[in-house]
Amino acid sequence: MSELIATVESLAQAQALLAVGVDTIVFGEEEFGLRLPASFSRQEQKELVDLAHAAGKKASIAVNGIMHPEKMKLIPDYLAFLKSINVDQIVIGDPGIVFVMKKNPELQIPFIYDGETLVTSARQINFWAKRNAVGAVLAREVPFGEMEIMAKELTIPVEVLVYGATCIHHSKRPLLQNYYNYTQQEEETNRQRGLFLSEPKKDETHYSIYEDSHGTHIFADNDVDLMLELDQLAANRFQTWKLDGIFCPGEAFVEIAKAFQQARTLLEAGEWTEEAAENLNQQVIANHPQQRGLDTGFYYVDPDEIK
Repeated sequence: MSELIATVESLAQAQALLAVGVDTIVFGEEEFGLRLPASFSRQEQKELVDLAHAAGKKASIAVNGIMHPEKMKLIPDYLAFLKSINVDQIVIGDPGIVFVMKKNPELQIPFIYDGETLVTSARQINFWAKRNAVGAVLAREVPFGEMEIMAKELTIPVEVLVYGATCIHHSKRPLLQNYYNYTQQEEETNRQRGLFLSEPKKDETHYSIYEDSHGTHIFADNDVDLMLELDQLAANRFQTWKLDGIFCPGEAFVEIAKAFQQARTLLEAGEWTEEAAENLNQQVIANHPQQRGLDTGFYYVDPDEIK
Protein backbone atom coordinates (compact mmCIF):
# COMPACT_ATOMS: atom_id res chain seq x y z
CA MET A 1 0.00 0.00 0.00
CA SER A 2 1.19 3.48 -0.84
CA GLU A 3 1.31 6.39 1.60
CA LEU A 4 0.29 9.94 0.77
CA ILE A 5 2.02 12.62 2.85
CA ALA A 6 1.20 16.34 2.78
CA THR A 7 2.35 19.50 4.49
CA VAL A 8 -0.30 21.68 6.14
CA GLU A 9 -0.66 25.44 6.58
CA SER A 10 -3.61 25.52 9.02
CA LEU A 11 -5.88 23.33 11.12
CA ALA A 12 -8.69 23.82 8.61
CA GLN A 13 -6.50 22.76 5.70
CA ALA A 14 -5.25 19.76 7.68
CA GLN A 15 -8.82 18.64 8.25
CA ALA A 16 -9.59 19.01 4.54
CA LEU A 17 -6.46 17.09 3.51
CA LEU A 18 -7.25 14.23 5.87
CA ALA A 19 -10.81 14.15 4.51
CA VAL A 20 -9.64 13.72 0.90
CA GLY A 21 -7.40 10.79 1.79
CA VAL A 22 -3.99 12.04 2.93
CA ASP A 23 -2.44 9.47 5.28
CA THR A 24 0.14 11.62 7.07
CA ILE A 25 0.21 15.35 7.71
CA VAL A 26 3.56 17.11 8.15
CA PHE A 27 3.99 20.28 10.18
CA GLY A 28 6.08 21.85 12.92
CA GLU A 29 7.49 25.15 14.09
CA GLU A 30 10.08 27.31 12.37
CA GLU A 31 12.49 27.06 15.29
CA PHE A 32 13.27 23.47 14.32
CA GLY A 33 11.65 22.71 10.94
CA LEU A 34 12.87 23.71 7.49
CA ARG A 35 10.73 25.34 4.79
CA LEU A 36 7.28 24.74 6.26
CA PRO A 37 4.11 26.40 4.91
CA ALA A 38 3.35 27.65 8.43
CA SER A 39 4.87 27.71 11.90
CA PHE A 40 2.51 26.30 14.55
CA SER A 41 2.40 26.99 18.26
CA ARG A 42 2.80 24.09 20.70
CA GLN A 43 -0.94 24.09 21.36
CA GLU A 44 -1.68 24.01 17.62
CA GLN A 45 0.75 21.13 17.15
CA LYS A 46 -1.11 19.16 19.80
CA GLU A 47 -4.42 19.92 18.11
CA LEU A 48 -3.06 18.78 14.75
CA VAL A 49 -1.79 15.51 16.23
CA ASP A 50 -5.18 14.91 17.85
CA LEU A 51 -6.91 15.77 14.57
CA ALA A 52 -4.83 13.25 12.64
CA HIS A 53 -5.36 10.51 15.21
CA ALA A 54 -9.11 11.15 15.34
CA ALA A 55 -9.16 10.51 11.58
CA GLY A 56 -7.13 7.32 11.99
CA LYS A 57 -4.13 8.97 10.29
CA LYS A 58 -0.57 9.93 11.30
CA ALA A 59 1.14 13.15 12.34
CA SER A 60 4.76 13.78 11.40
CA ILE A 61 6.74 16.67 12.88
CA ALA A 62 9.52 18.35 10.92
CA VAL A 63 12.63 18.69 13.09
CA ASN A 64 14.90 18.74 10.04
CA GLY A 65 16.79 21.96 10.59
CA ILE A 66 20.56 22.13 10.97
CA MET A 67 20.81 22.42 14.73
CA HIS A 68 23.56 24.83 15.65
CA PRO A 69 24.58 24.75 19.35
CA GLU A 70 22.00 27.31 20.47
CA LYS A 71 19.16 25.28 18.92
CA MET A 72 20.54 21.89 19.95
CA LYS A 73 20.23 22.99 23.57
CA LEU A 74 16.48 23.31 23.01
CA ILE A 75 16.03 19.91 21.37
CA PRO A 76 15.55 17.76 24.54
CA ASP A 77 12.69 19.96 25.72
CA TYR A 78 11.06 19.88 22.27
CA LEU A 79 11.40 16.10 22.00
CA ALA A 80 9.82 15.75 25.45
CA PHE A 81 6.91 17.89 24.29
CA LEU A 82 6.46 15.86 21.09
CA LYS A 83 6.56 12.66 23.11
CA SER A 84 3.87 14.03 25.44
CA ILE A 85 1.46 14.74 22.57
CA ASN A 86 2.00 11.26 21.06
CA VAL A 87 3.38 12.36 17.70
CA ASP A 88 3.82 9.35 15.41
CA GLN A 89 7.21 10.24 13.97
CA ILE A 90 9.66 13.07 13.43
CA VAL A 91 11.66 14.02 10.35
CA ILE A 92 15.28 14.83 11.17
CA GLY A 93 18.47 15.62 9.29
CA ASP A 94 20.93 16.46 12.04
CA PRO A 95 22.64 13.35 13.50
CA GLY A 96 22.94 15.24 16.77
CA ILE A 97 19.24 14.63 17.39
CA VAL A 98 19.76 10.89 16.96
CA PHE A 99 22.55 11.14 19.52
CA VAL A 100 20.28 12.98 21.96
CA MET A 101 17.60 10.29 21.64
CA LYS A 102 20.17 7.52 22.05
CA LYS A 103 21.47 9.10 25.25
CA ASN A 104 17.93 9.69 26.57
CA PRO A 105 15.70 6.65 25.88
CA GLU A 106 12.71 8.51 27.35
CA LEU A 107 12.97 10.97 24.43
CA GLN A 108 13.08 8.37 21.65
CA ILE A 109 10.55 8.89 18.85
CA PRO A 110 10.42 6.97 15.54
CA PHE A 111 12.31 9.06 13.01
CA ILE A 112 12.61 9.50 9.27
CA TYR A 113 16.05 10.52 8.07
CA ASP A 114 16.09 13.62 5.86
CA GLY A 115 19.65 14.59 5.04
CA GLU A 116 18.52 16.58 1.99
CA THR A 117 21.03 16.20 -0.89
CA LEU A 118 23.00 13.56 1.05
CA VAL A 119 20.35 10.85 0.67
CA THR A 120 21.38 9.49 -2.72
CA SER A 121 22.12 5.77 -2.31
CA ALA A 122 20.68 2.61 -0.82
CA ARG A 123 23.85 2.16 1.21
CA GLN A 124 23.41 5.57 2.83
CA ILE A 125 19.71 4.97 3.54
CA ASN A 126 20.34 1.49 4.94
CA PHE A 127 23.06 2.95 7.19
CA TRP A 128 20.37 5.01 8.94
CA ALA A 129 17.96 2.08 8.94
CA LYS A 130 20.51 0.20 11.08
CA ARG A 131 20.37 3.15 13.47
CA ASN A 132 16.60 2.78 13.85
CA ALA A 133 15.32 5.13 11.13
CA VAL A 134 11.85 3.98 10.06
CA GLY A 135 12.11 5.75 6.71
CA ALA A 136 14.18 8.18 4.66
CA VAL A 137 13.56 11.14 2.36
CA LEU A 138 15.21 10.65 -1.02
CA ALA A 139 17.25 13.58 -2.33
CA ARG A 140 15.30 15.31 -5.08
CA GLU A 141 18.34 15.24 -7.35
CA VAL A 142 18.22 11.45 -7.77
CA PRO A 143 16.98 10.44 -11.26
CA PHE A 144 14.76 7.46 -11.87
CA GLY A 145 17.60 5.56 -13.54
CA GLU A 146 19.36 5.43 -10.17
CA MET A 147 16.16 4.83 -8.23
CA GLU A 148 15.55 1.61 -10.18
CA ILE A 149 18.91 0.25 -9.04
CA MET A 150 18.44 1.49 -5.49
CA ALA A 151 15.00 -0.10 -5.11
CA LYS A 152 16.44 -3.62 -5.04
CA GLU A 153 18.55 -2.90 -1.96
CA LEU A 154 16.42 -0.64 0.23
CA THR A 155 15.37 -1.95 3.64
CA ILE A 156 13.02 0.89 4.71
CA PRO A 157 10.38 3.00 2.93
CA VAL A 158 11.73 5.98 0.99
CA GLU A 159 9.76 9.19 0.55
CA VAL A 160 9.69 10.74 -2.94
CA LEU A 161 8.51 14.26 -3.72
CA VAL A 162 5.70 13.91 -6.27
CA TYR A 163 4.44 17.49 -6.07
CA GLY A 164 5.94 20.73 -4.83
CA ALA A 165 8.92 23.05 -4.71
CA THR A 166 12.56 21.98 -4.54
CA CYS A 167 15.11 23.94 -2.53
CA ILE A 168 18.37 24.20 -4.51
CA HIS A 169 20.38 26.35 -2.10
CA HIS A 170 20.36 26.91 1.65
CA SER A 171 22.76 29.20 3.48
CA LYS A 172 22.84 30.06 7.16
CA ARG A 173 23.83 33.58 6.09
CA PRO A 174 21.12 36.27 5.64
CA LEU A 175 21.96 36.79 1.96
CA LEU A 176 18.89 38.90 1.19
CA GLN A 177 19.32 41.18 4.17
CA ASN A 178 23.00 41.60 3.36
CA TYR A 179 22.06 42.62 -0.18
CA TYR A 180 19.51 45.17 1.02
CA ASN A 181 21.97 46.56 3.52
CA TYR A 182 24.57 46.95 0.79
CA THR A 183 22.15 48.64 -1.60
CA GLN A 184 20.61 50.73 1.20
CA GLN A 185 17.09 49.44 0.62
CA GLU A 186 14.41 48.51 3.12
CA GLU A 187 12.49 45.41 2.10
CA GLU A 188 10.84 42.44 3.78
CA THR A 189 12.78 39.21 3.27
CA ASN A 190 10.19 36.64 4.42
CA ARG A 191 8.37 34.16 2.21
CA GLN A 192 5.18 36.25 2.15
CA ARG A 193 7.07 39.01 0.32
CA GLY A 194 7.21 36.76 -2.76
CA LEU A 195 10.75 37.60 -3.85
CA PHE A 196 12.54 35.72 -6.61
CA LEU A 197 15.79 35.76 -8.57
CA SER A 198 16.18 35.70 -12.35
CA GLU A 199 19.24 34.71 -14.34
CA PRO A 200 20.95 37.53 -16.27
CA LYS A 201 19.04 38.25 -19.50
CA LYS A 202 16.56 35.45 -18.69
CA ASP A 203 13.56 37.27 -17.27
CA GLU A 204 11.41 34.16 -17.51
CA THR A 205 13.43 32.38 -14.78
CA HIS A 206 11.87 32.46 -11.34
CA TYR A 207 13.98 31.25 -8.40
CA SER A 208 11.93 31.93 -5.28
CA ILE A 209 14.01 33.18 -2.37
CA TYR A 210 13.31 34.09 1.26
CA GLU A 211 14.90 34.23 4.70
CA ASP A 212 13.90 32.92 8.10
CA SER A 213 15.69 31.95 11.31
CA HIS A 214 17.50 29.14 9.46
CA GLY A 215 19.02 31.50 6.88
CA THR A 216 18.36 31.92 3.16
CA HIS A 217 16.44 29.48 0.96
CA ILE A 218 16.44 29.46 -2.87
CA PHE A 219 14.12 27.22 -4.88
CA ALA A 220 14.26 25.67 -8.35
CA ASP A 221 12.71 27.56 -11.23
CA ASN A 222 9.94 24.96 -11.61
CA ASP A 223 8.08 22.86 -9.07
CA VAL A 224 7.90 19.07 -9.35
CA ASP A 225 4.89 17.19 -10.73
CA LEU A 226 5.20 13.40 -11.03
CA MET A 227 1.52 12.57 -11.51
CA LEU A 228 2.23 10.82 -14.82
CA GLU A 229 5.07 8.82 -13.27
CA LEU A 230 3.16 7.37 -10.30
CA ASP A 231 2.65 3.99 -11.95
CA GLN A 232 6.39 3.70 -12.61
CA LEU A 233 7.21 4.67 -9.04
CA ALA A 234 4.72 2.17 -7.63
CA ALA A 235 6.04 -0.62 -9.84
CA ASN A 236 9.49 -0.04 -8.34
CA ARG A 237 8.20 0.04 -4.73
CA PHE A 238 8.56 3.79 -4.28
CA GLN A 239 5.14 4.23 -2.72
CA THR A 240 5.68 6.94 -0.11
CA TRP A 241 4.59 10.11 -1.90
CA LYS A 242 5.12 13.62 -0.58
CA LEU A 243 3.05 16.66 -1.51
CA ASP A 244 4.67 19.96 -0.49
CA GLY A 245 2.36 22.97 -0.38
CA ILE A 246 4.82 25.68 0.63
CA PHE A 247 4.03 27.72 -2.51
CA CYS A 248 0.52 26.39 -3.16
CA PRO A 249 -1.83 27.72 -0.49
CA GLY A 250 -5.36 26.99 0.64
CA GLU A 251 -7.99 25.01 -1.19
CA ALA A 252 -5.87 24.70 -4.34
CA PHE A 253 -3.44 22.44 -2.50
CA VAL A 254 -6.30 20.34 -1.18
CA GLU A 255 -7.57 19.88 -4.75
CA ILE A 256 -4.11 18.76 -5.84
CA ALA A 257 -4.00 16.28 -2.97
CA LYS A 258 -7.41 15.02 -4.06
CA ALA A 259 -6.09 14.38 -7.57
CA PHE A 260 -3.16 12.35 -6.24
CA GLN A 261 -5.49 10.38 -3.99
CA GLN A 262 -7.68 9.58 -7.01
CA ALA A 263 -4.58 8.45 -8.89
CA ARG A 264 -3.62 6.16 -6.03
CA THR A 265 -7.12 4.67 -5.99
CA LEU A 266 -6.87 3.90 -9.71
CA LEU A 267 -3.46 2.27 -9.30
CA GLU A 268 -4.54 0.08 -6.40
CA ALA A 269 -7.69 -0.96 -8.26
CA GLY A 270 -5.68 -1.85 -11.39
CA GLU A 271 -7.59 0.79 -13.35
CA TRP A 272 -4.71 3.16 -14.14
CA THR A 273 -4.63 4.37 -17.74
CA GLU A 274 -2.63 7.06 -19.49
CA GLU A 275 -5.85 8.92 -20.26
CA ALA A 276 -6.98 8.88 -16.63
CA ALA A 277 -3.55 9.99 -15.49
CA GLU A 278 -3.54 12.88 -17.95
CA ASN A 279 -6.97 14.01 -16.77
CA LEU A 280 -5.77 14.03 -13.17
CA ASN A 281 -2.61 15.84 -14.21
CA GLN A 282 -4.72 18.57 -15.75
CA GLN A 283 -6.39 18.99 -12.36
CA VAL A 284 -2.95 19.50 -10.81
CA ILE A 285 -2.01 22.06 -13.46
CA ALA A 286 -5.31 23.90 -13.05
CA ASN A 287 -4.81 24.30 -9.29
CA HIS A 288 -1.07 25.03 -9.39
CA PRO A 289 -0.12 28.72 -8.94
CA GLN A 290 -0.07 30.35 -12.36
CA GLN A 291 3.16 32.22 -11.68
CA ARG A 292 5.05 28.98 -11.01
CA GLY A 293 6.14 26.40 -13.59
CA LEU A 294 5.93 22.62 -13.39
CA ASP A 295 8.22 19.88 -14.64
CA THR A 296 9.55 16.48 -13.58
CA GLY A 297 12.71 17.78 -11.91
CA PHE A 298 15.63 15.34 -12.13
CA TYR A 299 13.40 12.33 -12.81
CA TYR A 300 14.38 11.83 -16.47
CA VAL A 301 17.92 13.11 -16.23
CA ASP A 302 20.60 10.67 -17.42
CA PRO A 303 22.50 9.58 -14.28
CA ASP A 304 25.76 9.91 -16.21
CA GLU A 305 25.07 13.62 -16.69
CA ILE A 306 24.94 14.34 -12.94
CA LYS A 307 28.28 15.37 -11.50
